[in-house]
Amino acid sequence: MSEEQTATPPAQPAAKKAKPPALEDKPFQEFVQVDLLPAVRQALSDRGLVDIDLQFVEAPLPVVGDRCWQLQGSWAKGQRRFLLGFTAENLTAPKVFSLADGKAAPATLEAFLGDERKITLPLLLNRILSRLDGQKWLAQN
Repeated sequence: MSEEQTATPPAQPAAKKAKPPALEDKPFQEFVQVDLLPAVRQALSDRGLVDIDLQFVEAPLPVVGDRCWQLQGSWAKGQRRFLLGFTAENLTAPKVFSLADGKAAPATLEAFLGDERKITLPLLLNRILSRLDGQKWLAQN
């Protein structure tokens, strides 16, 4: 046999696999309930919080009263509370954040992730934890 007959043909480049859709491409409510809530719960639990109550509800926002979907969280027997409000059923829509300590009602709404074009689960989680830590609610001081 000649060398040409025994040589193997050059390998074809492997076809690129299609990337699975990003978590954030899921329907809004599914993403929040299936991915965001458990991630926030786990992150707070990892920081030593034990009586965490997280809910995803449609309710009026404090201060302004507009109804929107909210991730509401509390711990320390309800003495520490926060909410992340979504003004539309879309992760890129404007979001607001509010905090309340003790029996006080939330008095302010802060813009949340307003400058970000791409909203991802790690980004949301990081900024929620950063905001709570900014209140010194996650670390012993």
